[in-house]
Amino acid sequence: MNGIHLYESKHTESYNIRVHFHHHYQLLYVIDGEGSILLEGESHHISEHSTIVIFPYSKHAVSSNTRMTLLVLSFDEGMLDGMFTPLNKEDIGFTGSFCCKLAHLQANEIKLLLRKLLYEERQQGLYHDWAMRTHLSEILLGLCRARQSDCMQDANSLRAEKIRNYIDKHYYESLTAEQLAQKFGVSARYSNTIFKERYKQTPIQYLNEIRHSLAKNLLAETDMNIVSLCFEVGYESLPTFYRSFKQLAQMSPTAFRQMNRREP
Repeated sequence: MNGIHLYESKHTESYNIRVHFHHHYQLLYVIDGEGSILLEGESHHISEHSTIVIFPYSKHAVSSNTRMTLLVLSFDEGMLDGMFTPLNKEDIGFTGSFCCKLAHLQANEIKLLLRKLLYEERQQGLYHDWAMRTHLSEILLGLCRARQSDCMQDANSLRAEKIRNYIDKHYYESLTAEQLAQKFGVSARYSNTIFKERYKQTPIQYLNEIRHSLAKNLLAETDMNIVSLCFEVGYESLPTFYRSFKQLAQMSPTAFRQMNRREP
């Protein structure tokens, strides 16, 4: 095979392709249905908007759980010549086969480019080769950006998890949003954003939730003076504790203790 070719591949339910490899690159885009792909010994679930880039000699096999329709874009090494200048393939992570699930906006962009390729494939016009290579370049650029976005999202999720773990172990400290963010080298606004994306609340809301839960247990299970209890769970003043507790429990700490007293 020379150049760039795009074609449709239909799979019936429970259809399996044996493990094989190609001498050229392939990009698989799932239009409809679902199944799995075995890629270099690792299985990946695939469904609508899943995109798979398969490098030459990369062993793979596709299986369908339902009727599944794929677009298969094949291209040879020569089509990549000069495409990544001044970047190297290593700089953008384009070094091996991978499978990814595109977000809705990213999927729409890739679908439009694939439709343009289908049009050029049918027309075979004067600028066919030039157009095919241009659209291939745009597709690979979109995939590289999507993978970069995924890496950034993974990094944000990891940072949010570290913030949560820190709160779990240091809830009794005097912590503000700014102090928490500073410990992880980010702004309070950024910290709030990535934490809410992962846990649907801000770090301070989570901190208050942890303190509130512990306070409820201590109120129900001990005779601890409320001032001492307030100090132990990390509040700087009794009025702040009362205000926060009442906001979350819809009653005062004293009323909660009376209603939930657990006899030893």
